[in-house]
Amino acid sequence: MIDEGLSKTGQGTTPEPPESTVSEAAPAVPPAAAPQPGEAASAGPASPPVTVPGLDDCSLYINRELSLMAFNIRVLDQALDESCPLLERLKFLLIFSSNLDEFFEIRVAGLKKQIAFAREQAGADGLLPHQALVQISGVVSAQVQRQYAILNDVLLPEMARQNINFIRRRNWTPRVKAWVRRYFCDEIAPIMTPIGLDPTHPFPLLVNKSLNFIVELEGTDAFGRDSGLAIVPAPRVLPRIIRIPEEAAGPGDNFVFLSSMIHAHADDLFQGMKVKGCYQFRLTRNADLSVDEDVDDLARALRGELFARRYGDAVRLEVADNCPQHLTDQLLRQFGLSELELYRVNGPVNLTRLFSVTGLDSHPELQYRPFTPCIPRPLQNIEDIFQSLSRQDVLLLHPFESFTPVVDLLRQAAKDPAVVAIKQTLYRSGANSEIVDALVEAARNGKEVTAVVELRARFDEESNLALASRLQQAGAVVIYGVVGYKTHAKMMLILRREGEDFVRYAHLGTGNYHTGNARLYTDYSLLTSDEALCEDVAKLFGQLIGMGKALRMKKLLHAPFTLKKGMLDLIAQEAQHAQEGRPAHIIAKVNSLTDAKIIKALYRASQAGVKIDLIVRGMCCLRPGIPGVSHNIQVRSIVGRFLEHSRVYYFLNDGGEEKLYLSSADWMERNLDRRVETCFPVEGRKLITRVKKELDLYLHDNAQCWVLQPDGRYVRLAPTGHQVSRSAQSVLLERLTSASDSGVLR
Repeated sequence: MIDEGLSKTGQGTTPEPPESTVSEAAPAVPPAAAPQPGEAASAGPASPPVTVPGLDDCSLYINRELSLMAFNIRVLDQALDESCPLLERLKFLLIFSSNLDEFFEIRVAGLKKQIAFAREQAGADGLLPHQALVQISGVVSAQVQRQYAILNDVLLPEMARQNINFIRRRNWTPRVKAWVRRYFCDEIAPIMTPIGLDPTHPFPLLVNKSLNFIVELEGTDAFGRDSGLAIVPAPRVLPRIIRIPEEAAGPGDNFVFLSSMIHAHADDLFQGMKVKGCYQFRLTRNADLSVDEDVDDLARALRGELFARRYGDAVRLEVADNCPQHLTDQLLRQFGLSELELYRVNGPVNLTRLFSVTGLDSHPELQYRPFTPCIPRPLQNIEDIFQSLSRQDVLLLHPFESFTPVVDLLRQAAKDPAVVAIKQTLYRSGANSEIVDALVEAARNGKEVTAVVELRARFDEESNLALASRLQQAGAVVIYGVVGYKTHAKMMLILRREGEDFVRYAHLGTGNYHTGNARLYTDYSLLTSDEALCEDVAKLFGQLIGMGKALRMKKLLHAPFTLKKGMLDLIAQEAQHAQEGRPAHIIAKVNSLTDAKIIKALYRASQAGVKIDLIVRGMCCLRPGIPGVSHNIQVRSIVGRFLEHSRVYYFLNDGGEEKLYLSSADWMERNLDRRVETCFPVEGRKLITRVKKELDLYLHDNAQCWVLQPDGRYVRLAPTGHQVSRSAQSVLLERLTSASDSGVLR
């Protein structure tokens, strides 16, 4: 019998020790050596003049797919961070798997599509898709081996010491074996459909990322067939991890993998035949939807495309590492894949199903301590949010500060007789969210409710179709955005009659209207009644819902019209200040930095002498620390308990009136050129000072911070000497969840 593979350790593949601080994914293009952050330039003999490359030189740019893999590696490294609770470390390892799935479904699939249609295009880094795929395969293969080594050699043994056990078949006691057999016969076998392969039984069409087994057989069946091969798909309704009751396995949290059960009882599925081998595999397919937007009904077209997503072109094959070569070769031929797209794994092929274990009620000590987000003082114990917002803007930093005030504002608007109309964008919220509940209530109460629902939010299309239908049934007007541009802006506008006048109130955010994400992602929310800003929001809704030319805004920058130019102008202004000998400083906090025009503008600003601090969570195509080009730029990435998601843009502006913006947009081509996005100012010394202090926390983090090197590597910072460990997220948790003040960071 073939085991699920978890026992195959000790073969020379071991995880890097926790103190390892280097993460590699981007190809090394070694520019001239430059001082690292905090390192003084060495004094010595004069060096020969440095040749400064032109700003179009591909050596100045990192490939975006390889940079994204570098981020995923930083996530995986968290699984070795002993300062994290054990089950949270497991969660990071599983997030790596989930991220890798999407990486292949979207990014790798996109590269393969370019090759298939002979439309290969190189980015600013000069790497063609077929060249990138070779490098991706090498990086991913090494990291997948490392991931399973971390699971098998580190996490599972540590979990076993905490009496959380995944019992391997070789360790099944007679009681466990008996229980497994009953469970298999009662719950698994009745819904299994083994498929013998022969001319009348062709290879089945397998669903994207489904668990399957290729079975090698010996003998003939009742009809005399002896093809020797069968495919066993595991129905998706079956759990991949099954808890064994205490009466069978004893005390503790004891689990067994579905794959183990099927391996153990494969003979039962082929009566009278001999099973020579049973090996699990999983196929990943292209999951990027291709919807023709030149249709009469986008929602109907999208519904049809959602089914096709399950059966897109093959992009990756994962097989158990004990699967014989002739069987893997047959699978590769069947799916039209090469060895480059084959990944052998030492364990279950779909680790994401282990997420069900990370929240065990029996082990709260192995998880992050829960916390209660605070409510800022201006919004505490008030009956009328509108009255509070008429006096001052309120800025919230989630998840440290509660998302509840945003929901409460909408709930109050739904009930308030003075509220006439509500307009809102919905990108990711969930069909049954509190936000949608409030909009439904408002529509039923006779408010004029208009929702701009982005149906094409990746992997939320089905949910958004459901919430659009729900809002329409309640009487709301539902708009699907603009053809050719995803509506990614996060904004809400409420129109309220106060006396003889209409007064507008707005919410603008960097994150989605999703209460679950607001507990996991760091994002800013601005609640305001600022007349000019609310008027800008009203104009933008008018552009989305109606027709007409782009209107001039007073405060708001918006893509695809003014946001990119506005950012380029602000960067150029800092460069001019530096050239004139005045103070100049840029701080940008984004999820990704890939736009070549923005990168070139930052390079020019660095050359002019602007100090540039970039906090880039994920992809970063800019190379910092290159003499004569980016020597004034530092790039750091924060990976911690919460997903860093806020976008913040700070410009010193000659030390006079500092300019600070929050945005729904990253510095990416898609955000700046092909999406509807907002970028809104934070005004008033008090709020600007607060956000600047919060940025400073990230710039001084030495506990969860990775610093990008000129050659594309990331080096993790750690306290040295007498330094105190500083984690921005931990400080914010302590300060903003322990007490609530006027919104100023203490």
